[in-house]
Amino acid sequence: MEGISITKLLVIAVLIILLFGTSKLRTLGADLGAALKGFKKAVGDDTTPPPANNAAESQSNPQSVEKKDQ
Repeated sequence: MEGISITKLLVIAVLIILLFGTSKLRTLGADLGAALKGFKKAVGDDTTPPPANNAAESQSNPQSVEKKDQ
């Protein structure tokens, strides 16, 4: 049994274009691209640094201590 050849793939592509039309396929491609872009952005947001220790911040920034006292 043979695998899928290039000619079979071309016939399948032509049938899909005839069934759905180019405008519907273009919108589907744009929606899929936007979904992938959003997914990549959401996955990339997980690499945020952990919050700093409050004691270390107060020692390194004396102005914040003065504002808290007032």
